[in-house]
Amino acid sequence: MTQTAAAPPRHVAIIMDGNGRWAEARGQSRSEGHLAGAEPVRVILKAAHRLGVRFLTLYAFSTENWARSTQEVDNLFSLLTRYLDSETAELLASGVRLRGMGNLERLPPQARLALTQAEEMTAHNEDLTLSLALSYGSRAELTQAARELAQKAASGQLDPQTIDESSLAQAMWSRHLPEVDLLIRTGGDKRVSNFLLWQLAYAELYFTDTLWPDFGEADFLAAIADFQGRQRRFGRV
Repeated sequence: MTQTAAAPPRHVAIIMDGNGRWAEARGQSRSEGHLAGAEPVRVILKAAHRLGVRFLTLYAFSTENWARSTQEVDNLFSLLTRYLDSETAELLASGVRLRGMGNLERLPPQARLALTQAEEMTAHNEDLTLSLALSYGSRAELTQAARELAQKAASGQLDPQTIDESSLAQAMWSRHLPEVDLLIRTGGDKRVSNFLLWQLAYAELYFTDTLWPDFGEADFLAAIADFQGRQRRFGRV
């Protein structure tokens, strides 16, 4: 038995790759590439909302990204803070709820404050949940979830025999998310880069050579159409 994915995906996750290469091809700094990458976020969020996508998760900053230069990291979080300051009112008016996920304690104080304020302001919105994966890595997420369950078992709060897939998922940073239906990666690479490994178990994968700053509504709609034309078997025949 197969299922044709005629409806739009409930949960779309995106690896927004190619900002640096986009900038370098134009003789610009990497920071200018990251700045250019903010506009596709606005465009894709509006398109996803209009299509009825309920969850949109963006890989904004990975645990590995901390190894980049201090200047680039500072610029990225400055851009994030400006985005949140300028866009939260629009998210609130549009019925979009913002959530952050990852090792958020590592974020610079100003960015963490802006994120917390945006989360609180949009907490009651229900149309679409926009999740920003920040200081996020899936292996780190699984490790901290296992540690949390182990601590509860050691203290007698949890019977180890009752641990199942659901309890593990509820201990993750992404506990508020359903499994991913469609993963989109821009920029030409064909890998998942330590992103939502658990949640991607039966996701459809879509790779495009388009660099993230050039990824527009037409590109997003093409990815959705490709998803809708696939047969999803979930391990069945």
